[in-house]
Amino acid sequence: MNPAFEEIMNLRGRGMPEAGEVAIEGQDPVFSARFRIGETTANILAGVGVAVTDIHEMKTGRRQKVAIDVRHAAATCQSSRLMRRRADGGEWKAVESPSMAHMRSITQPWRTRDGRWYLPHFNLPHLHDRVIGVLRCESSADAVAHAVAQWDSHDLEEAVAAARACGSIVRSNVEWLAHPHGKMLSGKPLIEITKIGDSDPVPFPKGGRPLSGIRVLDLTRILAGPVAARTLAEHGADVLMVAAAHLPQVPEHVMDTSHGKRSCFLDLNKAGDVASIRKLVRNADVFSQGYRPGIMDKHGLNPEKLAQERPGIIYLTVSCYGHGGPFSNRGGWEQIAQCTTGICLDNGDERPKLLPASACDYTTGYNGAYGVLLALARRAREGGSYHVRVSLCRSGMYIYKQGHVRYPEAEMGFARAELDSIMIETTGGHGTLKHLAPVLSLSETRPYWDKPSPVLGSSKAGWLS
Repeated sequence: MNPAFEEIMNLRGRGMPEAGEVAIEGQDPVFSARFRIGETTANILAGVGVAVTDIHEMKTGRRQKVAIDVRHAAATCQSSRLMRRRADGGEWKAVESPSMAHMRSITQPWRTRDGRWYLPHFNLPHLHDRVIGVLRCESSADAVAHAVAQWDSHDLEEAVAAARACGSIVRSNVEWLAHPHGKMLSGKPLIEITKIGDSDPVPFPKGGRPLSGIRVLDLTRILAGPVAARTLAEHGADVLMVAAAHLPQVPEHVMDTSHGKRSCFLDLNKAGDVASIRKLVRNADVFSQGYRPGIMDKHGLNPEKLAQERPGIIYLTVSCYGHGGPFSNRGGWEQIAQCTTGICLDNGDERPKLLPASACDYTTGYNGAYGVLLALARRAREGGSYHVRVSLCRSGMYIYKQGHVRYPEAEMGFARAELDSIMIETTGGHGTLKHLAPVLSLSETRPYWDKPSPVLGSSKAGWLS
């Protein structure tokens, strides 16, 4: 009996799979943490496998076996951190810029004047500068700690939000569930799938892989949105990610979340480029975006508009806080979701402590892919356009709901031999990378990426066929 997996299957609306179809092996802890990172991620990836099997059955009449190892599922939540690039001398080196290491060192919970904890988020240059503008301090751990200590927690949270920057009070789970936004999210499913328009049924193309012929336009970055599209790519979708040359990126995340995709540059600030996006949408099956509320409306790329222009579109929205509450217009990141939902507080002792893996980001990405797969199957059966919504905070609430595990006495993680058994090498525009392979096992349609991670902007803004 696995209630967490049953919750995932309830979203499918077809009951549980037949006995023996799904195997989830292993248990937490995998990391030095109090939360079931591996088991939670494995449940969602198993759901992805079942949804792919549903599509495979629609195409072939056959179902297949789904298997996932809890340890391997946990490893995916450290995917970018585990990636290596071959240096000129032949040795493997981690891919992390010094600036990112600095940003991580100050994106931590700090004491406020009223005795609470607050986490300011610094992981992109423009967000860093906005937070520093509020705190009026130097960019160092000591300076940030001193500046945060001059503020009451609520005042600082509101000031950072007003500056369109990111940060969060470290809340308990009980406090979050009593908060107006937490109450709103607790009344929503883990993945929202809403019909937003009518269309004739759109059957899956015959032959090939489960998602062969499915076109995905990916307007997301860092980290959950790209993971969702990467997951669709590993089952055969043609994924074209859209970025703009001026947008800040985190290189290691770009390299690791772009396997199986192509990349083009289109700028939402240019009318001609927006027109190109709209043209691409007319022949797309999935449109995925992670912008703040209002941005897509401004450019006429909101769900309702695209459903009118392209009946049958599956529209994925990835956000931090979800839709419909007082925090919905705020930006956010992995660390924000951990602080907001109670994970960060419970994972520490003398002080709150972030998880050693980006569990909210990766599970949200897998949730997004799962929701898209369910919507594509529903479109094939009965027609319609669908809006799929997932959020980091709602995923964090799902992680929290699985309960705690005993904090390991010894440091935990992965031995090199274990990692090597689930990693592959690919060579492309970023050189030779050693990175995790898809960890989900399917008995008939092996997941894989058919192209290496591309350099941003290296492809034309068009579909393959």
